[in-house]
Amino acid sequence: MGDRLKHRWSIGHNYLTGITFGKWCKLLAQNKFAISPAYAHRAAVITLASLSNSLLAGVEHLRFGRAIERVEITRPPVFVLGHWRSGTTFLHELLAQDTAQFQFPNTYQVVNPYTFLSTENFATRAFRWMLPDTRPMDNMAMEFTSPQEDEFAPLLMTLTSLYLGVSFPRRMAHYDRYMTFRDVDRREVEAWKTAFVQFCKKISLNDPRALLIKSPPHTARIRILLEMFPDARFIHIHRDPYRVFQSQRHFFDTAGWYTYLQKPDLSAIDEGILQRHETMYDAYFEDLPLIAKDRIHEISFDALETDPVGTIAQTYQQLSLEGFAAFEPKLRRYVDSLSNYKKNAFSTLDDATKAVVAQRWSRSFDTWNYPK
Repeated sequence: MGDRLKHRWSIGHNYLTGITFGKWCKLLAQNKFAISPAYAHRAAVITLASLSNSLLAGVEHLRFGRAIERVEITRPPVFVLGHWRSGTTFLHELLAQDTAQFQFPNTYQVVNPYTFLSTENFATRAFRWMLPDTRPMDNMAMEFTSPQEDEFAPLLMTLTSLYLGVSFPRRMAHYDRYMTFRDVDRREVEAWKTAFVQFCKKISLNDPRALLIKSPPHTARIRILLEMFPDARFIHIHRDPYRVFQSQRHFFDTAGWYTYLQKPDLSAIDEGILQRHETMYDAYFEDLPLIAKDRIHEISFDALETDPVGTIAQTYQQLSLEGFAAFEPKLRRYVDSLSNYKKNAFSTLDDATKAVVAQRWSRSFDTWNYPK
């Protein structure tokens, strides 16, 4: 399998470089220190980074700890929900242009949750050369200041996230539990909630704007999010399930290779994609009645792609968000700037795979009227 290890020597795109030494040791112990020799250099880089992170985290806590605890989040957050590769990033980017109303976690902050208040200004200038212009799995622009999914921050603070199953694929089933937190000890749930709120408070330090938060796993955590933010608003985006499946395959064949610390079982990837979709939407549809009807809006990726401005306008109206008239010119300019964007192109799925996807994800096809 050695000749199939893509990006083996890369140390970029690895969120674990934001971990502290104590948490890193704990994570290694939980996985019995089972790092594949092919990725030993990544573990060494993470170890070195964790030592400086621990030192800087202590300094940051002394400087800002009390101020962070005093932060009150008074404006209801807006959560962008949807399966991976359904257009959540595009939607997040569009909404994030409304800087008069929203703030959001950025790429640097989510992978440096312990230290970003102290290090962001310097590090984002000094290490810009390390960041590629686009994401590894598509052509979306990438900056340290870009809106980013928050999942990485509580992951690094609590070691409870299904994303750890990509780094440690031998225990993928163990980490997959943390998508819904359904069958997890309540103490772990409360620890995750505490870390999530603390991160939100850090983001909100001296910034009263509403939080705009996007993370696909949140689609399966509505009840937990409402425990923390009862008045939160939600926007769910869906996309042709065949396209989602293809794009998820592409993700694991591109971005996934940058984060492995154990050699992956490539034959298990398709089944993992199918299972996680089913688990996500079992939880989503179970929790959906908990949200007041005027607090959730559902859109399709096709509508957003065809008419971004009109779709965002409908979203603001449905959720009673203010300020669209003032925001619209800026939104149009941003949409115009994307005119040369090129989506990934995929070959057609074979009939056998299409049949499996249509059968396993039939609820998504039927609920959102996608042809099988």
